[in-house]
Order: sequence, then C-alpha cells, then structure tokens
Amino acid sequence: MRPNSTVVILGAGQAGFQAATSLRQAGFDGRIRLVGDEPCVPYERPPLSKSYLAGETGLDSLWLRPETFYQKERIELELGETAIAIDRQTRHVELASGRKVGYDRLVLATGARFRPLSVPGAELDGVLPLRTLADADALRPRLAVAREVVVIGAGFIGLEFAAVARKAGVGVHIIEMTQRPMGRVVSEQTSHFYTRAHRGWGSEVLLGTGVARILGNGRVSGVETSDGRRLRADLVLISIGVLPNTEIAAAAGLAVDNGIVVDQSLASTDPTIFAIGDCANFPSRFGRCRLESIQNAVDQGQAVAAAIIGESIRYDKVPWFWTDQADLKLQIAGITAGHDRAVLRGDPESRSFSVFFFLDGTLTGVESINRPTDHVVARRLLLADPRLSPEQAVDPEFDLRAYATRLSRREAAQT
Repeated sequence: MRPNSTVVILGAGQAGFQAATSLRQAGFDGRIRLVGDEPCVPYERPPLSKSYLAGETGLDSLWLRPETFYQKERIELELGETAIAIDRQTRHVELASGRKVGYDRLVLATGARFRPLSVPGAELDGVLPLRTLADADALRPRLAVAREVVVIGAGFIGLEFAAVARKAGVGVHIIEMTQRPMGRVVSEQTSHFYTRAHRGWGSEVLLGTGVARILGNGRVSGVETSDGRRLRADLVLISIGVLPNTEIAAAAGLAVDNGIVVDQSLASTDPTIFAIGDCANFPSRFGRCRLESIQNAVDQGQAVAAAIIGESIRYDKVPWFWTDQADLKLQIAGITAGHDRAVLRGDPESRSFSVFFFLDGTLTGVESINRPTDHVVARRLLLADPRLSPEQAVDPEFDLRAYATRLSRREAAQT
C-alpha cells in the first residue's frame, strides 16, 4: 500500500485492537482508524463473567491499554460510533452519525452479539444478558442483592456466572435445553464432569428442558420450564449463545455463511476487505470454522496486519480456549468434535485429568481440567506433527513433556 494509506477497523474489541496494534508494530506508518460502538476504550471480555462480576477486580484492570497508548501510537479511536454501510466502489464506510470514513483497506472485527430468548416475559426487568461491559455493570449490583437466579443456557458464560453466583451464596438454577452443559464445545466426559461439579457446588442443573415463559409483573419473579416446573428468580441470565455480526458485510455483497467468509489470508470476497475474530468464517486444518476465543482474536489480529502490509500469510493457528469455574480450570487445545476415539489421562475423581481425542489414529484435540502441563504439551503437539498414539496418551508412565520436546527439536532440525 501507499505510505499515506488508511486502514479502517470496524470493531474495537480484542481482534480490532490487536489488528491496530500489530499494524504499528509491523511498521505501518499510515492512518489507522479504530471504530467501536461502545463508548469506552478496548477492554478484556473474559473477566466480565468471572473476577469483574464478582467484584474482585475493578474497571482499570479491564483496559487493554490506557487511552494515552492510542495517542502515542497514532491510532484514531472513533468510539460510540456504529458503522451502518460499506460502499465498496468509493471505499467508504458510513457511520450512524452521518459521517463517512474512507479506507484503502478495511478490517471487519465486528464480533458477535448475544442470542435473544424469544419467550413471553423476556422483556421483564431483571432478565439480562452478559456480553459487554455495560451488561456486566448492570448485573453486578443486581447479583449483590439477588436471592435466587436462573441461568438459561449452560455454555461457558452461563456456567461461569453460575459459579460466581454460588460462591456469593445465591441460589442458582441452570436450565439447558440439551442433555449436556457446554455440549457444543466439549466432550461427553467433560460435560458430565461439570454437571456433577455444579451440582456439588449446590446449583440445580436441569437438562433436556427449555423455557416456556418468564414470570413476573414488570419485574421478573420466576421462570416456567417447558416441562411445567416453576423456579423462583429475582434475576435471570440469558446465555444461549451468540450471533456473528455479519449484516453490514452481507449488505455490501460479501459472502456470509455463519460468519464473514474469508480465505487463508483472512481476506473476504473483496480483496480490500478482511474479517477477523468472532465474526470470521475461515479455513483451518480442522475444516472451515468460526471461533469465539481470545486466542483466535489475537492471532488473527496479528495475521491480518501482516497481510495488509504485503506479507504472504496462511493463517493456520492451533485454536485453544479456556474457562474458569470456581476451582476448576478447563483448557482446550485443538478441535475435539468429530473424533472416533477418546482416552482419559488422569482420574476425574481427583479433579485433575485430560481427555485426548483422535481421528483415524491422529491427535485432534485435548481437554484438560486442572492439568496445565497437559494443555501446553497438547498445543505443542498439535502445532507440530501430532504423532502421539492413544496408548501413549493414556499411559501415566509416558512422559508427555519429554516427548513433545523431542518432537519440537526434531521439527526445528528439519527446518
């Protein structure tokens, strides 16, 4: 690109922040405009459902960088602004305020929004989501005085919220329409373990049931399940997943399919427009996917910066995720869906174990609970040639760390 080129980034979350920062680190000297619809500087989302919600950390700990950082790096923040249209012919983005922002390269880091619950009573006071800082700020004071909460949806966010609420002494009821908590992202073994854990902490976990309606007169007082049960509640959390923010891309004529479709350089069907983070559907070693994780946002932010300055890239990072729930830390490396064999390393009764997943004898992913070493090794193995056998994985005497180190050295020698 020309030295005086402009890169506009729509979305000031983790991915957008990383793209802007990485452009400067890569030596890009043009104009960077970071447009975000929230009124505050970019912040971390993971603490919102854990330490921030619990009041253990404050607002200052959330900021990815202080405001002075953006001034120093000449990153122009356009906060509280919503992009409503992209004109690909003139290369302009139209904002809700009426202003138009020109670009040479455009990065869509529009993220995702919470999936609404369409049942009677969902509009009642005290029925809230947890996706943004504003959501967390609305929930914190209500949780402090709540006596009974109902969590609708047993994904990462819902279960993290439930764990915080139980620690605070609040009565918790978790409603999950499927038979398995976190069933979209974890194995049957891990899901059943977390079901037992939450019940052991005192939460009621209702599986295979939905919500018929939310009860109350102006303010929530309870939830009626699809099987006719009535649960008392003075606070209800809606946590039934997210929807990628793709509308602006679709209206501009870009390919959209469960996210904005990009190639391995993270470019959309328009080579001047890229998409990264929660809103991007990209090709990977595990097939096409859209990932909602900090790792993916950070790695794709770095990669898109390289692509914009002209480097030839092929995005193919090993995905990893984590969730902290009370004293349990679940870390996932790779993709665990679609396996044909799963083996256990460690004992679930000890609350420290891993599940290794294989497809046609090849390691595809690992779920680790309170076993950080297994997680680190799994990421190294998946990044290299994952020639670990199921028999080696299940053998407690087999030294995983030494094996991964030997593989890494062998890979380095070959290159």
